[in-house]
Amino acid sequence: MNVQQLVEQFRVDSLDREQPYLWGEPEVLAWLNEAQAEAAVRGRLLLDDSTPAVCEVAVAAGAASHQLHPKVYEISHLRFVSAATSQARGLDLVSREFLDSKHPHWRDHGPGEPRFAIQTETRLRLVPAPREAGTLKLEAYRLPLKQLTHCNDKPEIHEAHHAYLVHWALHRAFGLPDSDGFDPSRSATSLGEFEAYFGARPDADLRRATRHDEPQVTVVHTL
Repeated sequence: MNVQQLVEQFRVDSLDREQPYLWGEPEVLAWLNEAQAEAAVRGRLLLDDSTPAVCEVAVAAGAASHQLHPKVYEISHLRFVSAATSQARGLDLVSREFLDSKHPHWRDHGPGEPRFAIQTETRLRLVPAPREAGTLKLEAYRLPLKQLTHCNDKPEIHEAHHAYLVHWALHRAFGLPDSDGFDPSRSATSLGEFEAYFGARPDADLRRATRHDEPQVTVVHTL
């Protein structure tokens, strides 16, 4: 479905088919963009392993901290590729607490061969910092790269999910307290239908927990 079809479906489902509309097109479009972002996070729908701007990060020798693409929220696989040898090495995504427990002096080590990575909201820290330049190669879950703006635009998520995005737009429309269409019951029902399909939104603690995969076997890493 494209934007025009989604907006038309919203008009039918909301019974807002006659002009002047209760909810203008810019509002509905904004809610559909929200819906796609919500769906991507809740359903982990957009796993990217091929977009260079998202999946490749240039690494300078001695640089420990690196900016992630702003649309990335969860890394599923990470490796460091040496510029000198083209050899790739997988990195363990871990928490600071894990390193504090297993390698208490990790902050004090000089450059070496990266073994671990810590993901924050927007950055990756390599441990230890690399002694040589290279590239980080990611496989990551992300948000949509582009906003829906034109009538022929289509959501980036699979077409099978498109119609369910309208439930979020209905939830937002009926939930506006100062509008003529305010209907908290219908807003809650629409949210329930959206969540029944895409799932509940993970809270911040759960999202942080998915950013690292602490080794569950006894492995001795030396920094």
